[in-house]
Amino acid sequence: MPQVRLSETEERVYQAVAALEARGTVPYPDLIAQETGLAEEELSEPLHLLTERGLLHREDSPMAGLDFGPRWCARQPA
Repeated sequence: MPQVRLSETEERVYQAVAALEARGTVPYPDLIAQETGLAEEELSEPLHLLTERGLLHREDSPMAGLDFGPRWCARQPA
């Protein structure tokens, strides 16, 4: 399987999501922004690109009425 080339920002975002998950923290956009040092507005493009590449996937809140926004989960490369 060919290795996916990531920009520095995409790498930071992916690593932040993986680190949050490893600590048992739900990777909501505000926490990803805090972990990366980026503004939440700057996350939209890297999150989209990482999702297109199959490295992240978005999950919506599983509990009706308690929507804290989307969370992003890392997929481990095969």
